[in-house]
Amino acid sequence: MSKRASVESTAEAYLELLAARGVEYFFGNAGTDFAPLIDAYAKRLAQGQALPRPLTIPHEVPAVAMAHGYAMVTGRPQVVMVHVIVGAGNALGGIINAARANVPIIFSAGRNPITEAGMRGSRNRPIHWAQESFDQGAMVREFVKWDYELRNFAQLETVVDRALALAQAEPQGPVYLTLPREVLAERQESLEYTDASRAPRPGAVVAAPESIAEAAQLLAQARNPIILTKAAGRDPLAVPALVGLAEALGAPVIDQFHTYTNFPQDHPLHAGFDAAPYFPDADCVVAVESDVPWFPALKAPRPEAKIVQIAVDPLFSRYPIRGFPADATLTGTVRLNLAALADAVRPRVDAGAVAERTQRWHAEHSRLRAAWAAAAARVQGDAPLDMVWLSRCVGDLVDDRTILVDEYDFDKTQGCFRAPGTYFGSSPAASLGWGLGAALGAKLAAPDKTVICCVGDGAYIFGAPTAAHFVSRAYNLPVLFVIFNNRAWNAVKRAVRSHAPEGWSAKTGTMPLSDLEPAPDYELVCRASGGWAERVEDPAALPGALARAMKVVREERRQALLNVICKKP
Repeated sequence: MSKRASVESTAEAYLELLAARGVEYFFGNAGTDFAPLIDAYAKRLAQGQALPRPLTIPHEVPAVAMAHGYAMVTGRPQVVMVHVIVGAGNALGGIINAARANVPIIFSAGRNPITEAGMRGSRNRPIHWAQESFDQGAMVREFVKWDYELRNFAQLETVVDRALALAQAEPQGPVYLTLPREVLAERQESLEYTDASRAPRPGAVVAAPESIAEAAQLLAQARNPIILTKAAGRDPLAVPALVGLAEALGAPVIDQFHTYTNFPQDHPLHAGFDAAPYFPDADCVVAVESDVPWFPALKAPRPEAKIVQIAVDPLFSRYPIRGFPADATLTGTVRLNLAALADAVRPRVDAGAVAERTQRWHAEHSRLRAAWAAAAARVQGDAPLDMVWLSRCVGDLVDDRTILVDEYDFDKTQGCFRAPGTYFGSSPAASLGWGLGAALGAKLAAPDKTVICCVGDGAYIFGAPTAAHFVSRAYNLPVLFVIFNNRAWNAVKRAVRSHAPEGWSAKTGTMPLSDLEPAPDYELVCRASGGWAERVEDPAALPGALARAMKVVREERRQALLNVICKKP
């Protein structure tokens, strides 16, 4: 069925189409190229047309991260727009994050005015010459699934529907659309469009029966199979399917470098976060949505161990090099392949062997959780605070109505995440600054849940905190930000120590380019935007400070920040 809308410009038609396709928010970091869109928005808002709701995000890093956070919670593609090529440059790290995390985003940017005169939208600012590039899409092309420049009004519906369809097609990821100012500014009278997109929408797919049977036979023959996963929980329905496979095998699930809640961590078959100790005895390893299942240079499964890889794209084809082997491969929708594999395994396995393995791994689960609790107890009085104790105190706050967004420093052993969608870790690409914006996007997507954002002090700086706290206040998005402040880039220090354990840094005790001192009073940054904030140095005071912060977030509906002074590495 066709619809017709009265519009005055291509820009207004673009907004009308986004609203018609269910896009709820427009995450914007505006420049001169936005003029036609802003004027179109003024008309729509005056007429009570609120969607997609425009959000002003004063820096590109949190703008893209907010779209990322909203999409990862809802599963729906989001639209973020920045200012021509300079905005795209600032946003690129976030787009790389979204690409490697398979998050659907329409990343758009204005196109510098093409004409010097003669058209609505022609150049009229000094920057319009210097900001033009020969190939604007080249900057992002390697990290988007598709890029295109809108050429004219006639193709608008096709372009919007194709962008949305490609972003959502597996493997999901960002697409890039540039919007020339002259095209946006063109006068129009009406827009005719279909009430729903008719672009092809690839459906869920399951691997061929012979591939399922091959993988099931390998697992049935295994004496000690293990399962590791990084991002199965990107699809919440894959979590119960993974439980079904683990229980059918009596096999443990290890969250190896995980970025989602992949498996209930209180399940007795959950075996922690490091698969390396189990590789010597494993004769079959199942890697589920895991781009890096192990470090070949450090510790790998035995050469004779069988490997099964399960992923929407088990080749991780956008990675230039990746050499992890597979004796069986299941390509397609992960939840369907896990369920089919569990069904194929059950009649093939020996019930006695499954029972024995199940009992053994239940005992290992109990041992691990006791060891993790003991590790926190040992350091609970340490000053400066130990990050393990800080993680335990944060972990104790988490329930199924809480979302934790983690950019590196939360110790995974000190929480217990049970439900899909309660834990989100940073992208495998690890472009710093993701956490603040992602937490705000998660809160926007789930307003009834409590969102806690754990970041290191370095990641906090990268996240454009002044812009992030502005957004929290402006749009009533109360998040608890917890800074694990060790006054250093610990990842850099760890890299130096592993690279040169007996080198000059070790000999001299100096490590240039890795310290963040003197540290700013980060709590003042949050207070400047009306937030509640405390500096915490006493480990005994930490639980009380967290309780006060949670009360502010939940009852006062105000953002809160704890600047927690931790041991310096």
